[in-house]
Amino acid sequence: MSVENNYALKVFSGRISQALTQRICARLNMPMGQARIESFPDSETIVKLEDDVRGRDCFVVLSTGSPVNENLMELLIFIDCLKRASARRVTAVVPYFGYARQDRKDEGRVPITAKLVANLITAAAADRVLAVDLHAAQIQGFFDIQVDHLTASPVFVDYFLSRRDQLGDLCLLSPDLGNVKVAESFALLLGGDLAIINKRRISGSEVVTDNIIGNVKGKTVLMVDDMVSTGGTLCEAADLAVRCGAKQIIAAATHPVLAGKAVERLCKSPISQLVVTDTIPLNENVGPLMPKIEVLSVGDLLGDAIDRIHRNLSISALFKRTAGVKR
Repeated sequence: MSVENNYALKVFSGRISQALTQRICARLNMPMGQARIESFPDSETIVKLEDDVRGRDCFVVLSTGSPVNENLMELLIFIDCLKRASARRVTAVVPYFGYARQDRKDEGRVPITAKLVANLITAAAADRVLAVDLHAAQIQGFFDIQVDHLTASPVFVDYFLSRRDQLGDLCLLSPDLGNVKVAESFALLLGGDLAIINKRRISGSEVVTDNIIGNVKGKTVLMVDDMVSTGGTLCEAADLAVRCGAKQIIAAATHPVLAGKAVERLCKSPISQLVVTDTIPLNENVGPLMPKIEVLSVGDLLGDAIDRIHRNLSISALFKRTAGVKR
């Protein structure tokens, strides 16, 4: 791809997103912007730009994954640095948006941290935000600046369509009621049936699955979600699907958070394959799970979006053949 007015575009990366940013820049056929990011002995972060950004359209790619607070602060400092260096426009590209699950008051005396993070990014003077598969689509409304919300579903659809013959009799299983629309769209795009799990969450790390609405007996079950965090939801769903007669279990999730006992749970689970993207890099403890993992890249998707934003074009074309986002 060749970007018009390439002289005016700069794409920078935070420390956690170097590999993804390299793929984005390869798609854009341009070098990655140069910056030095360091931590002082007292753990404070400093960003020093090594490229001139005056009057330029700047994008900083930085997922707020683990360590969440450190990466969030690095993003805010990077935005501030670009604005103070006279960048014409700064877009925060946040492939994985941390704190997204704290998007409402589900009990008394708790914060709505997703809104707080939106306020912080806005206060840092970002002009717009580009995100992938927010945990809840309404988080877009937490921002007082433009938000472009992409979904990784075209990447998953292309991958599974290329292997459709191997999947056989397919059933898309929604792991919760909030993901039914996405599962239904995948079922239409891939040519499969739809089933739904009735789930009750007991705590932040424990869920109980009650029953499956639909038939999975003798079928390849594909579960698609926005993230795999502790693995509780996917593993409970997979166990239930096997008890209901499923032949094979495949899981797909945009964000491989893999926190807590996720790796241990997934290794022991009947899930034969876990397909994820590179919105956040796999953590160092994922080794035992590697035989089951397939990592797809959203670099081309983000590169296309950045290209269109830079040239003030609509990015609606990127939503074709998409399964939508989680509601």
